[in-house]
Amino acid sequence: MNAKGAVEAALFSSADNLRVADIVERTGLSESDVRYTLKDLRSEYDNRDCAMMIAKIGNEYRMMLRPEYTEYTGKFAKAEMAGGIMRTLSTIAYNQPVLQSELFKTRGARTYDDVKVLLDKELIEAKKKGQTYELTTTKKFSEYFGIGSTKIVDIKKWIEDQAKNRGPERSE
Repeated sequence: MNAKGAVEAALFSSADNLRVADIVERTGLSESDVRYTLKDLRSEYDNRDCAMMIAKIGNEYRMMLRPEYTEYTGKFAKAEMAGGIMRTLSTIAYNQPVLQSELFKTRGARTYDDVKVLLDKELIEAKKKGQTYELTTTKKFSEYFGIGSTKIVDIKKWIEDQAKNRGPERSE
């Protein structure tokens, strides 16, 4: 078996971040082979100057699109979440921490359904705060969108950059 091919296939096909132990268990490769291969693949992807990268997030790895190429994905990929849910998510991300009761005032009754979907997808978390919930984004949110940070200031900047890069909507 080609170790590089096996590790690359594991990273490509996984929807989640992978630990070295996950790759060892599922490929049958030794831990040292997996560690060496991950280091080699990360270097290879960096030297290729391509849209994909192998990111190390804590002690986990993930194949993902480089942030500077995310503007192109919306032009080709089918959205996994409806526009309304995305607007609710971006409102939470930009204004976090935000109370669900305050979000209801701006997003309306759909807030409760949207929050449930976002909680199920583990993109946000909710902490009880009096009669309502305080909503914030999760590590998975930052990973999903390739932000590279979980700091609120970095998330806010990323959202602002996305808004600038997107420009006005055009129909073609």
